[in-house]
Amino acid sequence: MKILFTGGGTGGHIFPIVAVVRETRRIYPKKDLEFYYIGPKDEFGLLLLSQEDFIIKKIISGKIRRYFSFKNFADILFKIPFGVIQSFFLLLTIKPDLIFSKGGSGSIAVTYSARILRIPVFLHESDIVPGLSNQITSKWAKKIFISFPKTEYFGSAKTILIGNPIRKEILEGDKQKAAEIFNLTLSKPIILIIGGSQGAETINDFVLRILNDLLKDYEIIHVTGAQNVKQTSAEAQVIEEKDLDRYYHPIGFLDEEKMKHAYKASDLIISRSGSGSIFEIAACGKPSILIPLPSAAGDHQSKNAYAYSETGAAEVLEQQNLTPNFFMEKIQLLFLHKEKLEQMKQSALAFAKPLAARALAREILEFLMLD
Repeated sequence: MKILFTGGGTGGHIFPIVAVVRETRRIYPKKDLEFYYIGPKDEFGLLLLSQEDFIIKKIISGKIRRYFSFKNFADILFKIPFGVIQSFFLLLTIKPDLIFSKGGSGSIAVTYSARILRIPVFLHESDIVPGLSNQITSKWAKKIFISFPKTEYFGSAKTILIGNPIRKEILEGDKQKAAEIFNLTLSKPIILIIGGSQGAETINDFVLRILNDLLKDYEIIHVTGAQNVKQTSAEAQVIEEKDLDRYYHPIGFLDEEKMKHAYKASDLIISRSGSGSIFEIAACGKPSILIPLPSAAGDHQSKNAYAYSETGAAEVLEQQNLTPNFFMEKIQLLFLHKEKLEQMKQSALAFAKPLAARALAREILEFLMLD
């Protein structure tokens, strides 16, 4: 049996694919199952997939922007058609039994070729607002899996609410191990601040503005983004007051091993509101403050954040309202009212769907066995 995965090439597309494949292997450990991936060139994503024993094929990927850009002409006239031709011949060669698409600009060429070749497609949407690729693919997808109950655009006929797949290993963190990795003192409440792959600089700059105020009462693990860690660390060293530097722990990127321990150690998480982050935070039962990325396509991060906050698990702080006094007051109020943090934790766990990857793996295997 051959299962082919495709996606847009960001962590938000790749991590769920990894989670689903791991669960598929746990359920079906036999060797007669092969995993393929077709998608755009993306060093980070392809490295992750290569560690999971995927057979990887790269294609040219174009993007349809929902605003005027001269790049649209090159992408629509050349890149996307060429990607479709590449995908068509790759699918003819591989002959997959099923295609699982996570959406994104890298997926549409593959799913369109699958439509021509009549290969069944399963589609998963992480966000409340589907991307354009998933909106198009949904017209011929066999099944559509959604993460949020009120996902826009899709009708109810083919949709199944399943949550966003997370890697089970993320839940296996240890606070003492985190203390060793990040050199934590464990003498103050720990706040994990995650800037995300996009828009991290805005959060980094803000953290530096209020760094000393934060460090007086809290210990900070600050994920700056790999490109920003040197500059942010250097600026922090200039700003930090004496004896407070031991409470600040900047790091460029958290791999899976570090991430699970950082989640476990944290008392509060400050994060962007991509679906992957929300569902990992929820599964770990952590209270959070979400700062949606204003430039996210279709304003999906804001809609994700507010839908999640309605459960009582998180508070939302719009980027334009990110001021030192307002931010510090919000955090201090949370830690003054421990019962509020506990209630947020319980709401997060109630919202979480930690078995989403396993449920998707079962859906895939059942379809293949019955087909």
